[in-house]
Amino acid sequence: MQNAANSSADIADYFKQAGNSEISEMEVFGQLIAEILQAGMPVTNKAIITALIARMEQESDVVQLDIYRHLLEMVVNKTPDDFSV
Repeated sequence: MQNAANSSADIADYFKQAGNSEISEMEVFGQLIAEILQAGMPVTNKAIITALIARMEQESDVVQLDIYRHLLEMVVNKTPDDFSV
């Protein structure tokens, strides 16, 4: 459980520093989480990854694609795996 807290803190710190772009990654991530919650789904790594991939498949703007790709990389590399079955 401590590793999850450390990973969450690392991700939060990263997003605090990433506020330079026109629409920051933190804003995109927040919108993504809000959409997952509004759909009545639990916020899990799987749900976030699925939502990011769906957005990437529909996006043509290179800047937005880079934001989605970087968020996907952060979720896959910096968060613990889901333990739910």
